[in-house]
Amino acid sequence: MQIKKNIPNFITSMNLFCGSLAVVQVFSELYVWAAIFAALAAVFDFLDGFTARLLHSYSKIGKDLDSLADMVSFGFLPSTIVFQYLNNSVSNFTINDDSILQFYPYLAFSIAVFSALRLSIFNVDNQQEEKFIGLPTPANAIFILSIPLVLETGQPDTVLFSIYHTMFHSPLLLLTITAFSSFLLVSNIPMISLKFKDFSLKKNLYRYILLFVSILLILFLGFFGLPMIILFYILLSVTENLLSKQIFTVKKN
Repeated sequence: MQIKKNIPNFITSMNLFCGSLAVVQVFSELYVWAAIFAALAAVFDFLDGFTARLLHSYSKIGKDLDSLADMVSFGFLPSTIVFQYLNNSVSNFTINDDSILQFYPYLAFSIAVFSALRLSIFNVDNQQEEKFIGLPTPANAIFILSIPLVLETGQPDTVLFSIYHTMFHSPLLLLTITAFSSFLLVSNIPMISLKFKDFSLKKNLYRYILLFVSILLILFLGFFGLPMIILFYILLSVTENLLSKQIFTVKKN
């Protein structure tokens, strides 16, 4: 019985292990390997919850361990990526040792701070069973990690490659991404959750739209579509929230 109880915790630990390996790859600027280990971390992150439900092995330790693992794999990891690119971008400028620019890369770790806040809020918030409040840390990590993956594997002579290259080689845009993702992580914006209670179209319309568009983007654009999926996810969540408020107001009146 003790072994059964700890199977989900072991899977969660593998999430943490893979996330740690991904961080090492980032500091070595091996972004493809970082993406591989991050993808494995995401798989383990899904499997630990699935296994816990299957085996009915829930525990307070498991919940806390899951948040700690996610903090590394989906909080600290994207911070290191932005830090590396900011550091490289700032170093291209001719600056004095006392220039304030040399401290800009460290602002990237605000993503880790706000990810920790996001995960802490999630652990004590009972209102996030059907929808997330704020951008989930895995979604934020996918957006940030997918762009270096595109730059490492994509064709340089494409428009999308040029856009992504500009985004991750401009200190101003990198700082904007840092600020925007930090804000979204702790925002009060309801975000779509892919937790299906049933498969009816009426109750899951926006989930199906998200899945359908995501599949199309991957099929037609490959890795180039990953950042777009996260942006579409945010826009679709905001749209659903605004429309639901309008419908509620109309019915109320």
